[in-house]
Amino acid sequence: MESPLLAVLLLVGLVIGCAVGSAYARARRGWNDYQTVKKSVPGARRGAWTLVRGLVVKAAVVALLLFGAVAYAAVGADEETAGPTPSQSPPQSERPHR
Repeated sequence: MESPLLAVLLLVGLVIGCAVGSAYARARRGWNDYQTVKKSVPGARRGAWTLVRGLVVKAAVVALLLFGAVAYAAVGADEETAGPTPSQSPPQSERPHR
């Protein structure tokens, strides 16, 4: 009678041991991944700010170009070199026939 009881207890111990071991391995792997990511955050943050800085510089250049284009359009063409514009001649009316 003791032999089946020992076999059942051994089987239950193996199942619980496998479950606990698997959970421990998963927790250890998660902790190692966390430490790796934690060490890489400052470099990633620096890279992100570098990308943002580049974007801001490009946006500023585009804004300056647009401002220059609007200012140039607002000033208009140089009228001294444009020359006189032809004026419309008044329409000739027909003379009444006698």
